[in-house]
Amino acid sequence: MKINEVEALVGITKKNIRFYEEKGLLSPRRNSENGYRDYGQAEVDTLKRIKLMRKLGVPIEDIRRMQEGGQTVGDGMRRHLVTLERERKNIDEAVRLCTLLQERQEPLGQLDADQALEEMEQLEHAGTTFQNKQRQDIRVRYVAPVAISSALVAVMAAVIALMFWAFSLDAQDAPPLALLLVMAAAPFLIIVGVLLALFQRIKEIGKGEADDARQY
Repeated sequence: MKINEVEALVGITKKNIRFYEEKGLLSPRRNSENGYRDYGQAEVDTLKRIKLMRKLGVPIEDIRRMQEGGQTVGDGMRRHLVTLERERKNIDEAVRLCTLLQERQEPLGQLDADQALEEMEQLEHAGTTFQNKQRQDIRVRYVAPVAISSALVAVMAAVIALMFWAFSLDAQDAPPLALLLVMAAAPFLIIVGVLLALFQRIKEIGKGEADDARQY
């Protein structure tokens, strides 16, 4: 079977199927004639088992251990149940605090959050983990600088390519190669500057801003 057929049969996207292959959970044969992956019933059954485990939230490494025989299904489920129980405790605490707050009728701008935050901090010290939406907000900050930098680098690279393409079409009437290299140096330096600025920005977001957010 081809990957499109497996995708339709199992209900797992091609992207996820290839991801599981990269992680070593799936090893389809290669067609000797064209080199394409050739999936059989064994791979379909394996993907169904992976799908079941992933829908239950079992981590990749635990699935690998069960596949390799390092632990049975029962062992894997006992390990995963510990995680689920911990998550349920976290959710129960969040539900309890949200239930208390739903009685408050004042606008958010008038809410005194000190008591709730103090209680949450005590619970966190005891092992409770609350959802941290701030980390998701921080991830969003990566999108704009990466997108803008990628677009600018693409434009500058196109300018350089256009210069050399024009030179190759009519080398006799074109400016000297040395001058062309000097002209190409400007967009090249812009590319380097953009990449350095992007690296610095990502470093700021990933370190300073993330560290600040963890203190809230």
